[in-house]
This record gives sequence, C-alpha cells and structure tokens, in this order.
Amino acid sequence: MRDIESTFKEKLYECNRHKEKILDAKDFLRDYIPLSVESYMSIGKVESSFIDQLIYRFSKLQDTLGERIFRGILILSKENVKKMTFLDILNRLEELEVISKDEWIVLREIRNEATHEYSFNQAEVVDSINLIYQKSQDLIDIYDRVVEFVNCKFNIGV
Repeated sequence: MRDIESTFKEKLYECNRHKEKILDAKDFLRDYIPLSVESYMSIGKVESSFIDQLIYRFSKLQDTLGERIFRGILILSKENVKKMTFLDILNRLEELEVISKDEWIVLREIRNEATHEYSFNQAEVVDSINLIYQKSQDLIDIYDRVVEFVNCKFNIGV
C-alpha cells in the first residue's frame, strides 16, 4: 500500500505542476483572451508559447487525472478496478461525489478539439483556444476537489 500511496502522491505533485503552469499561462494571456481570428494571426512568439503552454498543460492535467489519479482513488479505496471501464470509474467517482461524469466528458471533448489546434480553419483554432482558457478553471476545480477528497479520505496531500 505504501508504494501505491507514494506513486499516487507523485502523480498529485505532477498534477499540481500542471495546474500552476495553467494558471501562469492564463495570467499572462489575460489581456489577449478572448482571441479573435485577427488578434490570433498577429500574436507574437511569446504569446503563442503561452497559448501552447495552456493547451499542453490542460491536456496533461486531464490525462494524468483520468489515467492515473481516478483509478488510484478507487485502488486506495480498496475497490477492484481491474475489470472497470473508464466510464465505470467515472460513474463510481460520481457516486463518491468526487467528480461530475458529464462535466468530465465535456472537458474531454474540449481537450480533443484542442489537439486539432494546428488546423487550417483559424476560426476553429481561436474558438478552441478561447474555450480552453475559459474551461481550464473547471478542470482546476476538479483537481482541487480530488485533492480535498484524497486528503480527507486517505490523508494524502500535495
């Protein structure tokens, strides 16, 4: 159990770093968002780098939560997760009031749209960036709820 807790803490730490970088990017981009196609076409390299950071860290935070943390919560709860699908895991976490399955699915769809950020349709790119900027707080809120839950239930914090 100690190895599971150690790995879990490491993944929480990783998530915390993603959260910090999302907040840094959002802080820097505050005066640029919402973007229009025209403003997007004229941004500089530094602004573009912060947009990339925002999208990358949003994706990484969601991936780490979904692939490692959610399953880890159930393992730490001594639940058998071997035959559980990801949807089963989401349903169980919703029963535990850790997350909202529907909210998670919406954020996942937004993340998947953002992976097409380099498409030729500039309006889609801009919409995706603006949406990730807006919805990143929802993802951070989920992470914060997860941290609160695991700290209360397992006395594991970051």
